[in-house]
Amino acid sequence: MRSRAAALAVLLLSLLPWISRAAEPPTPPLTLEALRIDPANPGPDTLCHLAVTVRNAGTRRASALVFRVRIGGREMPVYAKEVFLPVIEPGATAEIRLHNFWTTETGRPVPPNGRLEIEVALVEARWLDVRKQDGAEVRVLGDPVAGLPSPRSTRSATVPFRR
Repeated sequence: MRSRAAALAVLLLSLLPWISRAAEPPTPPLTLEALRIDPANPGPDTLCHLAVTVRNAGTRRASALVFRVRIGGREMPVYAKEVFLPVIEPGATAEIRLHNFWTTETGRPVPPNGRLEIEVALVEARWLDVRKQDGAEVRVLGDPVAGLPSPRSTRSATVPFRR
């Protein structure tokens, strides 16, 4: 009886890596590859430029990107109703400039630990069809890109304040 139990235990342990991989959600076709903040080491009351690099691993063009941005743990409301319309070709990456922000402002003082947390998530996107019609290029938004948001469509950074 013990040998059967041991054999069953060995079988279950050998299947564990396969089961855990099957439980992982598939990688979405659009991912955030990088988050860039300039300057990288700002002081208080500094205007910072924010950009993300998006990779399209899909087989169609992508566009109509919607982001969620949190700075210092607070969601930036400007992104709730804004759609960015770059065209990202299949297999390509694109840098998208997001809105500039001030390191400190009303309601967001210098963090006590001297480090400002920034999180950007790609929460929606659509496939894009480009057709020729009567000699003109026509762009038509298609289906939503599946799998967003996902851990691979979110990037975080910590910006240290210079003293």
